[in-house]
Amino acid sequence: MDFNTVIGVVLAFILVLGAMSIGPGGVAVFIHIPSMIIVFGGTTAVTMLAFPLSDLKPVAKIIMVTAVRKAPTPTEEIDRIVEFANLARKEGLLALETKLQQVDDPFFAKGIQLVIDGFGAETVRDIMELEAQWEDARHSSGKKILDQLGAFAPAFGMIGTLVGLVQMLQDLSDPNGIGLGMATALLTTLYGAMGANMVFLPMAGKLEMVAKTNQQLRALMIEGTVAIQSGEKPQLIKEKLKGFLSPPMRDLVDAKG
Repeated sequence: MDFNTVIGVVLAFILVLGAMSIGPGGVAVFIHIPSMIIVFGGTTAVTMLAFPLSDLKPVAKIIMVTAVRKAPTPTEEIDRIVEFANLARKEGLLALETKLQQVDDPFFAKGIQLVIDGFGAETVRDIMELEAQWEDARHSSGKKILDQLGAFAPAFGMIGTLVGLVQMLQDLSDPNGIGLGMATALLTTLYGAMGANMVFLPMAGKLEMVAKTNQQLRALMIEGTVAIQSGEKPQLIKEKLKGFLSPPMRDLVDAKG
């Protein structure tokens, strides 16, 4: 699990809610259902208008993967690929089937299965590259949706502010009306800012970072899988895959032998 994402979101809300609780009235003062409906209901509605349903369906899954999944490091992937290459050279490509159940990454597992099934190197490369392109497209779509949520939330906060001001100005003689209008005016702005800056935009940035890391890992896996299929020496495969690493990470791989 990637604890940084979870800790960051939880800590942000703890700090803000903690500051709210210190003031008069505590956190209860900041709970206003009509403001929530305007901001989060409106943001959800216009997001559904802006994107097709087929793009919106996998967003929750993408967000969860971004938030909780800890991606393997490139050095771990190189170690695994070299291990598979050693097994393939000693016992043949079919021996890789015994290791397939240990692979929890569907992308790499599919590549190894193609090798086991006897597909040629170029075919394996073409299929894996196409799979990687579709994966990149899904991540890109998820980031766009999160960016739009981050843009829509403050906008609906402003809409709620205007609604609240109109309610307040309709009858300044009624104290209850003034309080309701001011609550809607101020809290919708607060909800919009919190939703955008504490959830949507940080998650969009995290997804972009995850996508870039994922691209590097996918390219490394493709080269490693094709090299295994081609019967290259494990040491040669390791040296080739080290080209995907930064100098400090290359030293780490060399230190492992």
